[in-house]
Formats: sequence, structure tokens, C-alpha cells
Amino acid sequence: MSEQRDHEAERDALHACWESAAAGWGRQAAVFNEQSAPVARWMIEAAALAPGQRVLDLAAGPGEVGFLAAPLVEPGGTVNSSDHSEAMVEVARRHKVSSLHVTFAVASVDVVLCRWGYMLMVDPAAALRETRRVLRSGGRVVLAVWDAHEENPWSVIPTSVLVEHGFAEPPKPGVPGPFTLGDRALLHDMLEEAGFTDIAIDAVEIARTAPDFDAWWAVHLDLSAATLAAFQKADDAQTEAVESELQARLAPYTAADGSLSVPGRTLVACALA
Repeated sequence: MSEQRDHEAERDALHACWESAAAGWGRQAAVFNEQSAPVARWMIEAAALAPGQRVLDLAAGPGEVGFLAAPLVEPGGTVNSSDHSEAMVEVARRHKVSSLHVTFAVASVDVVLCRWGYMLMVDPAAALRETRRVLRSGGRVVLAVWDAHEENPWSVIPTSVLVEHGFAEPPKPGVPGPFTLGDRALLHDMLEEAGFTDIAIDAVEIARTAPDFDAWWAVHLDLSAATLAAFQKADDAQTEAVESELQARLAPYTAADGSLSVPGRTLVACALA
């Protein structure tokens, strides 16, 4: 018998995680936006935005995708950026993106954008059904979710090292996480079951880069509250051991000058309501 999931506890844990991550995301906004730009560009192009449209940027975080969408729906259009974390909303506001919690009526939205949000939701299938509900007929959802974990050593390597050193638990199957929807067939079926048609799924390669290991690791800790919380359990000797092991495992992605380019891949999808 499978373990009964406590959805409310999962929601609370996710909320706490993103509340604590917001400060780091604010510090690394420029770095993150530069490195994730290929995904944002794919999404904006797929959205085929036009003046006068109403756009919802769902699980918007610091709001970068909504910020890119806003000028494309002028004049007369609106972009509402929504995030469950109040701290992330404040990050978006500081970057001059209007971000708020909103409730939409049936068939009231032209485009829903969601970059790396659905896979972190407790019930992504229900979230996609709700997305379909608020979209007008012919409207579209454009989303990104991380591809399978083996395609993303930027995340898997640090997690594996922390697990092996006893500072983190292995990811639990079925629990919201970066790679929960990292399967094209699963993503396609979930969109189809939510009522979407003309489903197109692609992949975008991105990399986590930095001039040296220390800079790379600092950015990673700022962007991953779970990794930071696990790493902070280590004492000085353990910290040195973890960082030494991590640096060794990142060696294949380290250039002669010490700079790093650790690959990653995200699935991107567009579908019609």
C-alpha cells in the first residue's frame, strides 16, 4: 500500500521553502535571468502575444516572464503575475513587476504562462485543469518544467553529495519536486486530460555558469533553499568535505581557467484551450 500523502503539509513545506528562498533569489536575479533567458524567450515566442490580451503569469516568482510579456500586450492588455509566496511577490515588486494573488473567472484569460511552477505544485493535474478553466476558448498555456533528473547535473550532483554525506533525504517519488514532470509522455497526457489540444513539447538546453567553483556554489545555495538548509547542518570539517566532493564531481564541467558550465535541460510546452 502506498503511503498516504498529506497535501496540506506538503503545501506548507513548499510555502516555507520559497519564503526562505526569496532573499537569495533577489540577490541572484540578474544571474538567474541571464542563464534562464533561453527558456523565457521560447515561452514568449510560443505565447504569440498580441495587444489587448489578458495574461496570467502563474507561480511567477520574481516575475521575469511576466515582465517580458507586458509590453507585447500593450496597448490595452494586462499581465497579472501571481505567486503563493509573499516574499517572492516582494522580490517581483522590487523589480517593478506587478505581482499579486488573483482569482480569475471562467474563460477570462487569453494566455497562461508558468515557468517551473507546475512540477512544484501538490496536484499539478488539478492545477492544469484550473488553468484550462480560466482560459478562453482558443487561449493557450505555455509552460516549462525541468526535464528528467539525469539531464540536469547542476541539480543532481549537489543533491547526491548532500544525501551521501547524510545532510539530505533522497527525493521521495510522487512528492512535488524539480523533476516530477520530467517525462514528455506524462506531461503530454496530463495536458490532454486537462482538456488541452494541439500540444507541442520541446526541450531547451541551459547551463549554470560561473567564473569559479565558489561563485557557482554561492549562486546555487541562494537559489535552492532546500540545499542551503541541508548544507547548514554541516560543521566546518563536514563543510570542507562536502565542498571538496562537490568540486570533484563538477570537474567534468570545469574549464582549465576554473570557470564552470554545468548543463541542464528543461521541457517546454504550449497547448490550446
